[in-house]
Amino acid sequence: MALNPDPKPGRWILPLVVLGMVAFTYFFVRALPTGTTDTPSDTSLVGSATTLPGDTGDPGEPGTSTTLPQTATDPAVQAYLDGAQAVLTSLQDLQREMAAVNGGFDADPRTVEYRDAVTRLEALGEQADELVVAIDALTPPESLTTIHETVRTSVTTAAAAAGETLAGLQSTDDGTQRRNAVQAFDTAVADLQTAVGNARSAAGLDAPTDTTSPPGTSTPDTTDGG
Repeated sequence: MALNPDPKPGRWILPLVVLGMVAFTYFFVRALPTGTTDTPSDTSLVGSATTLPGDTGDPGEPGTSTTLPQTATDPAVQAYLDGAQAVLTSLQDLQREMAAVNGGFDADPRTVEYRDAVTRLEALGEQADELVVAIDALTPPESLTTIHETVRTSVTTAAAAAGETLAGLQSTDDGTQRRNAVQAFDTAVADLQTAVGNARSAAGLDAPTDTTSPPGTSTPDTTDGG
């Protein structure tokens, strides 16, 4: 009996099918009659402009298109906005930690003990101070200097509130000082989010993806002290 020189003849089937399809498509397209090609709708990007269908430069002529110029963001402005957004994101992370610590400490039964709360709030305060250094390292462009003052005030206020939260925890009062400080921290984070959004708007940019702050961390006065 003669031996099959190719032990796997089936492996050639798929390539031959593909080759046949390509050849068929080639000859089929060539056989199509030539004709007038409809002019496509003008919805493409040309250069640095955006074309919008159904509008014209002349309000009285519907159905044509208007070209809107697009401007690139200045690198210095973009660098500042990126830095401010990074600080905001970090501060929102601290806000979640603040909520976890204070919520656990005020829970009944308590889920975060005093010593653990002190340790975590100390670390939180140090990180908040580092964010003040980070915001001071940014160089705001001239067009955003006024908004930068609000940005910096929000960050420094949050850092101060973080320190006050720890002081309230270590005090002998009924917890009012700590809870007021937590509310001040939340307000500062919200103010920073607004300021960063205003900075982006002033630069002609849309707001970034929603980074909604967590709900307020204040809790009812259900514990004694701290």
